[in-house]
Amino acid sequence: MDIIIDETLQEKYEKLKNYIKSLGSLAVAYSGGVDSTFLVKVAYDVLGDRVIAVTATSSTYPKRELNDAITFIKQIGAKHIIIESEELEIEGFNKNPVDRCYYCKKELFEKIWKVAKAHGIEYVADGSNFDDLNDFRPGMKAACELNVVSPLKVAGLTKEDIRKLSKELGLPTWDKPAFACLSSRIPYGERITKEKLSMIEKAEEYLLGLGFKQVRVRYHQDKLARIEIGKDEMEKFLNINVIESVRNKFKELGFLYVTLDLDGYRTGSMNLSLNL
Repeated sequence: MDIIIDETLQEKYEKLKNYIKSLGSLAVAYSGGVDSTFLVKVAYDVLGDRVIAVTATSSTYPKRELNDAITFIKQIGAKHIIIESEELEIEGFNKNPVDRCYYCKKELFEKIWKVAKAHGIEYVADGSNFDDLNDFRPGMKAACELNVVSPLKVAGLTKEDIRKLSKELGLPTWDKPAFACLSSRIPYGERITKEKLSMIEKAEEYLLGLGFKQVRVRYHQDKLARIEIGKDEMEKFLNINVIESVRNKFKELGFLYVTLDLDGYRTGSMNLSLNL
């Protein structure tokens, strides 16, 4: 498919396609987010039925995201395999250490490799992009140890690049808000439980149902909810009817305290305590 983009981005796009072609076959860790959706689409365009999208279900992965992932793969016609990867069963994970994501990704990639080998697939890929090199990403260590390739990083594609290309390709995720697993809503060192994850998922679903686009509900001690929303949506939130409805719903879900973070949404806000 021919798309209209600037020369530099076109070069990155061609580099991505050529790299994927050189791999021959690929099992993509597919969450349904902006990056993995773009990667799956390009990989399928290049390699056809030699691509498998692999999605892992768990208590840290919202049902909404799973349904979106299933819908998209059906639309493009790629092979989709859904596996179970319950992070809370991984020793040490529920204690929520700073390198929590390492344990999660290690198990995930090991399971995807099993799927890949069972289907004669030569490589496993994740959706890490070039911007991820500047963030705290313990999962990258697991990817390196298990020889997982990152085509988007190899091509030098940033998140903005991927959104632009996704828009040109007509992907529904081109303007999809950033997403991270529900465990990222809980401060390091505080135990992760299915109850907390369920409360967070339902709370975020409620905010999305009210029309907010970029949301995070951070779970702090004493059942305190710290709501992060995009700064461009602050005015909408600061309406007495919205405030009362959110407060009532969150308390119904089990939160004792409901707060709004005046800094608004930002990625990795739980990493501020790490002084990285």
